[in-house]
Amino acid sequence: MNKLRGVVLGSLIWIVYRLISMTWRVTLIEPPLMKSMLSEKKPFMLAHFHGDELVLLSTIRRYRVATITSTSKDGELMNTAVLLAGGKTSRGSSTRGSVGALKGLIKLCKNGNNSSFAVDGPKGPIFEVKPGIFEVVRLLGSPIFAGGACADRAWHFPRSWNKTFLPKPFARIAIYWTETNIQIDKSTDPRDPILAKTLQSQLFDARRQSANLIAAKRSQS
Repeated sequence: MNKLRGVVLGSLIWIVYRLISMTWRVTLIEPPLMKSMLSEKKPFMLAHFHGDELVLLSTIRRYRVATITSTSKDGELMNTAVLLAGGKTSRGSSTRGSVGALKGLIKLCKNGNNSSFAVDGPKGPIFEVKPGIFEVVRLLGSPIFAGGACADRAWHFPRSWNKTFLPKPFARIAIYWTETNIQIDKSTDPRDPILAKTLQSQLFDARRQSANLIAAKRSQS
Protein backbone atom coordinates (compact mmCIF):
# COMPACT_ATOMS: atom_id res chain seq x y z
CA MET A 1 0.00 0.00 0.00
CA ASN A 2 2.82 2.43 0.90
CA LYS A 3 4.55 1.66 -2.39
CA LEU A 4 1.39 2.28 -4.41
CA ARG A 5 0.78 5.52 -2.53
CA GLY A 6 4.35 6.59 -3.18
CA VAL A 7 4.12 5.85 -6.90
CA VAL A 8 0.79 7.66 -7.35
CA LEU A 9 1.69 10.68 -5.23
CA GLY A 10 5.22 10.79 -6.62
CA SER A 11 3.85 10.79 -10.17
CA LEU A 12 1.52 13.69 -9.39
CA ILE A 13 4.32 15.65 -7.76
CA TRP A 14 6.56 14.98 -10.76
CA ILE A 15 3.94 16.33 -13.19
CA VAL A 16 3.68 19.58 -11.24
CA TYR A 17 7.45 19.81 -10.89
CA ARG A 18 7.97 19.18 -14.61
CA LEU A 19 5.53 21.92 -15.59
CA ILE A 20 7.31 24.41 -13.33
CA SER A 21 10.85 23.39 -14.26
CA MET A 22 10.15 23.74 -17.99
CA THR A 23 9.83 27.51 -17.44
CA TRP A 24 13.16 27.92 -15.64
CA ARG A 25 15.99 29.89 -17.26
CA VAL A 26 19.06 27.88 -16.33
CA THR A 27 22.72 28.82 -16.52
CA LEU A 28 24.81 25.65 -16.28
CA ILE A 29 28.55 25.83 -15.64
CA GLU A 30 30.56 22.63 -16.15
CA PRO A 31 34.35 22.14 -16.01
CA PRO A 32 36.08 20.76 -19.14
CA LEU A 33 36.74 17.37 -17.55
CA MET A 34 33.05 16.86 -16.83
CA LYS A 35 32.11 17.69 -20.43
CA SER A 36 34.77 15.28 -21.70
CA MET A 37 33.63 12.46 -19.43
CA LEU A 38 30.00 13.02 -20.41
CA SER A 39 30.81 12.67 -24.10
CA GLU A 40 32.99 9.61 -23.48
CA LYS A 41 30.45 8.08 -21.07
CA LYS A 42 33.01 7.65 -18.30
CA PRO A 43 31.56 7.47 -14.77
CA PHE A 44 31.92 10.34 -12.31
CA MET A 45 30.45 11.41 -8.99
CA LEU A 46 28.22 14.45 -8.44
CA ALA A 47 28.30 15.83 -4.89
CA HIS A 48 25.81 18.35 -3.52
CA PHE A 49 24.02 19.37 -0.35
CA HIS A 50 20.47 18.18 0.33
CA GLY A 51 18.90 21.61 -0.10
CA ASP A 52 19.80 21.70 -3.81
CA GLU A 53 17.99 18.45 -4.65
CA LEU A 54 14.86 19.96 -6.18
CA VAL A 55 16.88 22.06 -8.62
CA LEU A 56 19.24 19.25 -9.56
CA LEU A 57 16.37 16.85 -10.20
CA SER A 58 15.97 18.64 -13.54
CA THR A 59 19.51 17.61 -14.62
CA ILE A 60 19.14 13.87 -14.01
CA ARG A 61 18.69 12.91 -17.65
CA ARG A 62 21.60 15.07 -18.82
CA TYR A 63 23.98 13.46 -16.31
CA ARG A 64 22.56 9.93 -16.61
CA VAL A 65 22.22 9.86 -12.82
CA ALA A 66 21.99 6.73 -10.71
CA THR A 67 21.45 7.13 -6.99
CA ILE A 68 20.41 5.31 -3.84
CA THR A 69 16.87 5.99 -2.65
CA SER A 70 15.44 5.05 0.70
CA THR A 71 12.79 2.37 1.21
CA SER A 72 10.86 4.74 3.50
CA LYS A 73 7.60 6.51 2.60
CA ASP A 74 9.46 9.66 1.54
CA GLY A 75 11.93 7.43 -0.30
CA GLU A 76 9.11 6.03 -2.43
CA LEU A 77 8.24 9.56 -3.55
CA MET A 78 11.84 10.37 -4.42
CA ASN A 79 12.34 7.02 -6.14
CA THR A 80 9.33 7.65 -8.38
CA ALA A 81 10.49 11.19 -9.21
CA VAL A 82 14.02 10.06 -10.09
CA LEU A 83 12.74 7.30 -12.37
CA LEU A 84 10.31 9.63 -14.13
CA ALA A 85 13.13 12.16 -14.56
CA GLY A 86 15.09 9.54 -16.49
CA GLY A 87 17.43 8.33 -13.75
CA LYS A 88 18.21 4.94 -12.24
CA THR A 89 17.87 3.94 -8.59
CA SER A 90 19.19 1.37 -6.18
CA ARG A 91 16.98 0.93 -3.13
CA GLY A 92 18.23 0.85 0.45
CA SER A 93 18.98 2.95 3.52
CA SER A 94 21.53 3.34 6.26
CA THR A 95 19.58 0.85 8.39
CA ARG A 96 18.12 -1.59 5.86
CA GLY A 97 19.63 -2.99 2.68
CA SER A 98 22.60 -0.62 2.64
CA VAL A 99 25.09 -3.19 1.33
CA GLY A 100 22.76 -4.38 -1.41
CA ALA A 101 21.93 -0.80 -2.39
CA LEU A 102 25.63 0.06 -2.65
CA LYS A 103 26.31 -2.98 -4.83
CA GLY A 104 23.37 -2.04 -7.03
CA LEU A 105 24.66 1.51 -7.41
CA ILE A 106 28.15 0.34 -8.37
CA LYS A 107 26.65 -1.94 -11.02
CA LEU A 108 24.58 0.91 -12.49
CA CYS A 109 27.65 3.15 -12.68
CA LYS A 110 29.70 0.48 -14.40
CA ASN A 111 26.89 0.20 -16.96
CA GLY A 112 27.14 3.83 -18.05
CA ASN A 113 25.49 5.89 -15.33
CA ASN A 114 26.98 8.53 -13.05
CA SER A 115 26.34 8.65 -9.34
CA SER A 116 24.86 11.56 -7.41
CA PHE A 117 25.12 12.02 -3.64
CA ALA A 118 23.48 14.43 -1.23
CA VAL A 119 26.53 14.34 1.03
CA ASP A 120 24.77 15.43 4.24
CA GLY A 121 22.17 12.66 4.17
CA PRO A 122 20.14 10.86 4.96
CA LYS A 123 19.04 12.94 7.96
CA GLY A 124 21.73 15.58 8.45
CA PRO A 125 23.05 17.59 10.12
CA ILE A 126 22.83 19.88 7.14
CA PHE A 127 26.13 20.71 5.38
CA GLU A 128 27.97 17.94 7.26
CA VAL A 129 29.70 15.65 4.74
CA LYS A 130 29.25 11.96 5.53
CA PRO A 131 31.71 9.20 4.45
CA GLY A 132 29.25 7.41 2.13
CA ILE A 133 30.30 9.33 -0.95
CA PHE A 134 33.96 8.48 -0.40
CA GLU A 135 33.16 4.80 0.04
CA VAL A 136 31.50 4.73 -3.39
CA VAL A 137 34.27 6.74 -5.07
CA ARG A 138 36.88 4.39 -3.61
CA LEU A 139 35.13 1.48 -5.32
CA LEU A 140 34.51 3.29 -8.61
CA GLY A 141 37.79 5.14 -8.90
CA SER A 142 35.91 8.12 -10.34
CA PRO A 143 36.49 11.87 -9.93
CA ILE A 144 34.17 14.03 -7.82
CA PHE A 145 32.48 17.19 -9.06
CA ALA A 146 31.08 19.50 -6.38
CA GLY A 147 27.94 21.44 -7.24
CA GLY A 148 25.87 24.30 -5.97
CA ALA A 149 22.58 25.84 -7.11
CA CYS A 150 20.90 29.20 -6.64
CA ALA A 151 17.66 30.80 -7.85
CA ASP A 152 16.59 34.42 -8.00
CA ARG A 153 13.16 33.56 -6.61
CA ALA A 154 11.93 30.39 -4.95
CA TRP A 155 9.66 28.85 -2.38
CA HIS A 156 11.65 28.02 0.74
CA PHE A 157 10.82 25.40 3.34
CA PRO A 158 12.59 26.59 6.51
CA ARG A 159 11.02 23.99 8.78
CA SER A 160 12.62 21.13 6.86
CA TRP A 161 16.01 20.09 8.25
CA ASN A 162 17.64 20.37 4.81
CA LYS A 163 16.40 23.93 4.11
CA THR A 164 15.35 22.90 0.63
CA PHE A 165 13.89 25.30 -1.92
CA LEU A 166 11.87 25.08 -5.13
CA PRO A 167 12.42 27.79 -7.74
CA LYS A 168 9.26 29.56 -8.82
CA PRO A 169 7.99 29.56 -12.41
CA PHE A 170 10.28 31.51 -14.79
CA ALA A 171 13.00 31.80 -12.15
CA ARG A 172 16.61 32.37 -13.17
CA ILE A 173 18.73 29.48 -11.95
CA ALA A 174 22.48 28.96 -11.80
CA ILE A 175 24.04 25.52 -11.36
CA TYR A 176 27.79 25.56 -10.88
CA TRP A 177 29.98 22.45 -10.95
CA THR A 178 33.63 22.46 -10.01
CA GLU A 179 36.26 19.75 -10.32
CA THR A 180 37.55 18.77 -6.88
CA ASN A 181 41.16 17.99 -6.03
CA ILE A 182 40.20 14.99 -3.91
CA GLN A 183 42.23 11.87 -4.70
CA ILE A 184 40.88 8.54 -3.45
CA ASP A 185 42.24 5.04 -3.96
CA LYS A 186 41.81 1.61 -2.37
CA SER A 187 43.99 2.56 0.59
CA THR A 188 42.04 5.73 1.44
CA ASP A 189 40.04 5.81 4.67
CA PRO A 190 36.58 7.16 3.68
CA ARG A 191 36.09 8.40 7.26
CA ASP A 192 39.14 10.66 7.13
CA PRO A 193 37.87 14.05 8.43
CA ILE A 194 40.21 15.89 6.04
CA LEU A 195 38.28 14.45 3.09
CA ALA A 196 34.99 15.67 4.55
CA LYS A 197 36.32 19.16 5.29
CA THR A 198 37.87 19.48 1.83
CA LEU A 199 34.68 18.51 0.02
CA GLN A 200 32.56 20.66 2.32
CA SER A 201 34.71 23.69 1.48
CA GLN A 202 34.44 23.06 -2.25
CA LEU A 203 30.69 22.60 -2.03
CA PHE A 204 30.32 25.92 -0.23
CA ASP A 205 32.49 27.52 -2.92
CA ALA A 206 30.25 26.08 -5.67
CA ARG A 207 27.24 27.54 -3.89
CA ARG A 208 28.92 30.96 -3.71
CA GLN A 209 29.78 30.79 -7.40
CA SER A 210 26.18 30.00 -8.32
CA ALA A 211 24.96 32.92 -6.18
CA ASN A 212 27.48 35.21 -7.90
CA LEU A 213 26.13 34.14 -11.29
CA ILE A 214 22.59 35.03 -10.23
CA ALA A 215 23.77 38.40 -8.90
CA ALA A 216 25.50 39.09 -12.22
CA LYS A 217 22.33 38.23 -14.15
CA ARG A 218 20.34 40.61 -11.97
CA SER A 219 22.76 43.47 -12.56
CA GLN A 220 22.48 42.96 -16.33
CA SER A 221 18.69 43.08 -16.37
